[in-house]
Amino acid sequence: MTLSPQWLDELRSRITLSTLIGRHVKVQRAGREYKACCPFHNEKTPSFTINDDKGFYHCFGCGAHGDAIRFLTDHQGLGFMDAVKELAAEAGMSVPAPDPRAARQAEARATLHDVCQAAQDWFVAQLGSAAGEEARAYLRNRGLTAETIARFGIGFAPDSRTGIKSALGHLDETLLIEAGLLIKVDDKAPYDRFRGRIMIPIRDPRGRVIAFGGRILASGEPKYLNSPDTPLFDKGRTLYNLHLAAPASRQSGRVVVVEGYMDVIALAQAGFGECVAPLGTALTEHQIERLWKMVDRPLLCFDGDNAGQKAAMRAATRALPLLKPGLSLGFVSLPGGQDPDDLVRASGPQAFAACLDQATGLLDHLWSHELAAQPLTSPEARAGFKARLNAHADTIADGDIKALYRREIGQRFSDLFFAARAPSHARPAQQRGGASGRTWQRRDEPVPPSEELRAFSRQPMSDLIVRGVLTGLIQRPRLIHRHSEALSEFVTLADRWAALLDALLDAAHRSGADGLDPPILMTILQSKGLADAVDRLKSGGKPPFSFCVPVGEPADQLREARIAEDFAEAIEVMITRPRLEAALQDVTRRFENDMQDGLFLEQQQLRARKEAFDQRLIELTERG
Repeated sequence: MTLSPQWLDELRSRITLSTLIGRHVKVQRAGREYKACCPFHNEKTPSFTINDDKGFYHCFGCGAHGDAIRFLTDHQGLGFMDAVKELAAEAGMSVPAPDPRAARQAEARATLHDVCQAAQDWFVAQLGSAAGEEARAYLRNRGLTAETIARFGIGFAPDSRTGIKSALGHLDETLLIEAGLLIKVDDKAPYDRFRGRIMIPIRDPRGRVIAFGGRILASGEPKYLNSPDTPLFDKGRTLYNLHLAAPASRQSGRVVVVEGYMDVIALAQAGFGECVAPLGTALTEHQIERLWKMVDRPLLCFDGDNAGQKAAMRAATRALPLLKPGLSLGFVSLPGGQDPDDLVRASGPQAFAACLDQATGLLDHLWSHELAAQPLTSPEARAGFKARLNAHADTIADGDIKALYRREIGQRFSDLFFAARAPSHARPAQQRGGASGRTWQRRDEPVPPSEELRAFSRQPMSDLIVRGVLTGLIQRPRLIHRHSEALSEFVTLADRWAALLDALLDAAHRSGADGLDPPILMTILQSKGLADAVDRLKSGGKPPFSFCVPVGEPADQLREARIAEDFAEAIEVMITRPRLEAALQDVTRRFENDMQDGLFLEQQQLRARKEAFDQRLIELTERG
């Protein structure tokens, strides 16, 4: 089989070499390139470099050198055609049929790259002609300078059905159709795809023209029109301006993704050369991974309107399954529904720079989106809000990142909705004395707590309920998975037991719901150096709860079901009681500084809730 040089060149351009080699050895970014320990000889210090822009690797130790095809033949032992077929499948290309005569004809005729470049030259010439006056006026009104117009190769397609067809008549008409410049419908004569439009060339990472985008001048739809997918152009794998943004990003340390090419051009003129844009589709998985080859946290700056926010959310959900340690996305919000071009023209580059500096994280974006999705005025709506966030987290493939997302979601949810307030039907306190006489009397004072409850309320949390829960988890490891979300929320409040609780969660996460029993769990804890923590837990004596008793042999299923209910109640008390204590301390402090009726009511209600939780704890100890 004979493959044309043009086809092989296109295949190489669609393969990210560092990703291919990174499946076999660990690669690390080093400036504009990547480095690794050479996969062709043993070494401890990396001397193997990979250059994605140029598409080759080189080892300064053993001299290994080549491209993606050479790597598969030399490292994997594949034959040339087997390597080509494997790469073509990954790149979404079809291997040409074995027709040597067709291959020779393809080499003899003008290539699609030549056709696209010829079209680009003609579009630029038309912009400078008399026919391009309206287009030049439009570009001036957009504030684009002659230097910017030349730098981005902006041209003009006259409003004619045969303009490009006649101008490039010396080229094979089938190539013009294949390049997306002409439209062929049934048996009718082909006609120009782009008519009456500002023309913007789309280039590959090497700077070669592979497609076009056109902005209509008169009224009509579509407002923007891109070339169709061709052998050179795959819109899901192409980022506009990547060839110029890649070197600029190495200087700024960031990449900014905006919605359209006019935004890219305006921002580049304003000094932000590290901007790229997808082409008529939502940001794809391939484009996200290509951005991560440039920086660890690309910034997405889509328009502030509904369409822009939907596009940002689609990008967020597509990125979640791909997340890896250290790789994420940032989200830039623009004021008043503006797009980047509007903002720069109205308020200057400094306003856009300020927005970039205030970019939020991926989890922040998900949180804000779901928080605004619907009113959270009922327990059911709040539960739905939390469920949607956890559903997003569950799409993350990396186990550690998924667990951290769920833990953070749980913590934020608890912080947001744990806000004890006096009920609206509560009767106000009655003030006695003058304006300066700070004396209050309640009409319905709560029933004084019992002496047993008073004594119990003074016990430190870590001496009872936390030790009880930890002991229960060690005795019944399956409970860890069942309550992992609530336990994750509590880690930051567990004080001296935080390391032990975190290790229990990690062990359950790695072993699965049914993969742990007490002996295995103890082995894991000992391997992590937590034997002293377990001994310290035991030294305080067995807490008086039903779930702290070892599982019997054989286990009594009815008894274990009751124990599971006790444990669930204990978890709720453990999570909520310290927050009640903190809220009570806060309202007491505020009440001492400003003796308002509302604060007094809130203080009394919090105190009553805390006593109710303590009473539940007493009942749990009695069942133990």
